[in-house]
Amino acid sequence: MTDFSALLQPDRGGPAHAIHLVDKDSFEPWLKRQPAARRALLAALRFDGKTGYQFAILPGDGAERFEVVSAVANVAELSPWCMARLGEALPEGSYRLAEGDPGIAAFGWMVGQHRFQRYKKPKDERGPRILLTRDPAGIAEIVRLAEATALVRDLVDMPAADMGPAELEAAVRALADEFAGQVEVTSGKDLAKGYPMIAAVGGAATDARAPRLVELHWGDRKHPRLAIVGKGVCFDSGGLDIKPASGMRLMKKDMGGAAHALALARLIIAARLPVRLHLLIPAVENALSGAAYRPGDILASRNGLTVEIDNTDAEGRLVLADAITRAAEEKPELIIDFATLTGAARIALGPDLPALFCNDEGLAAELEGCAKAVTDPVWRMPLWDGYDEMLKSELADLSNAADSPLAGAVTAALFLRRFVPEGTAWAHLDTFAWQPAPKPGRPKGGEAMGLRAAFALLKARYGGKTVPE
Repeated sequence: MTDFSALLQPDRGGPAHAIHLVDKDSFEPWLKRQPAARRALLAALRFDGKTGYQFAILPGDGAERFEVVSAVANVAELSPWCMARLGEALPEGSYRLAEGDPGIAAFGWMVGQHRFQRYKKPKDERGPRILLTRDPAGIAEIVRLAEATALVRDLVDMPAADMGPAELEAAVRALADEFAGQVEVTSGKDLAKGYPMIAAVGGAATDARAPRLVELHWGDRKHPRLAIVGKGVCFDSGGLDIKPASGMRLMKKDMGGAAHALALARLIIAARLPVRLHLLIPAVENALSGAAYRPGDILASRNGLTVEIDNTDAEGRLVLADAITRAAEEKPELIIDFATLTGAARIALGPDLPALFCNDEGLAAELEGCAKAVTDPVWRMPLWDGYDEMLKSELADLSNAADSPLAGAVTAALFLRRFVPEGTAWAHLDTFAWQPAPKPGRPKGGEAMGLRAAFALLKARYGGKTVPE
């Protein structure tokens, strides 16, 4: 992975190229203070100081000295992405802001330099673009956020052949080894007995890609219990209700919820928040074989409810339901789950906005506020009780898919709610986990969406003090 710590360094006054940030209000006053040669150059470049990641390189005092001017939306309130294009495009070297400090803008600067390059030699042979900061105390957290974002991207970008249930388990074990966590894995007969829906969804896969529930425990048992659950469908063919080729092409990303959950767990542990963390990843492949579960089958679940299978392509909610049930058994004060759960959420909100469903008004408001504060948007959707009837089954306690094509994201969330105990605060993020077109700092491919918002929420709740090293 990219060494993000090398990209953000304390400013000790050494040589560095100056970056001037301007916005539509400050550009003209700044321009008037510049030498005539610079004004002429910017006029020729039609640089107008408006937003849109516009920047220009300005001549300095010597042949190897230059400065940069870049337009941002608001120089007084920098966003995580306002300097991302600079991190991607500038020549290698060291840079500092001419005025102020980059703060969270350093996040975009760093992740803009990260690429998933396991299978392809990099075309960009430049060295690092190093940003200097006058706030060294803030470096560690911004680096951790960049590392977590890159972890999500890398896991999601990995082809399914190299990112199956075993590889997801290995990723959890690596986290546990690094931070002295405890890992528990349930598979085989124990999975079929204790987590029948996880076993059923993954039952058609080969032995090498057998289903499992991977759990990580970290922290003092006396601290508040927090459960993080992530959908780990490493490839989704749709099962016997098979997807068309166009719908299957990106299904390596169907473990994007697990990638988010793992990255959030890493942030929690690295920040040493005083919680008893329980990470749960149901890791499966929804494959086809004679052992595949079928439309019309009735599955038992871990909490005792029976589920009639209306559609084998509505598999994510099944594995999450068993995992949420397990999480609830530890009586956490909060459960957060991430899942690439429904195409309906993408139809409603597009690729950029994770759909947020929440059973607690205070929690929902807090999460929405944190999302806005860190520029990591979520959009709340309703747990509309009136749609519960769409999940009725004549033969079982409920169906895994609605009897209507309408409100698909809502009915999926309502299905999960049936497995959350009354009184337990729960937030469900239905996220796309994919950047369909490149933007500054966000290449096409796997993407973390809602991750920084969730971590900001947990910091606000539990970050008053941290666990000693």
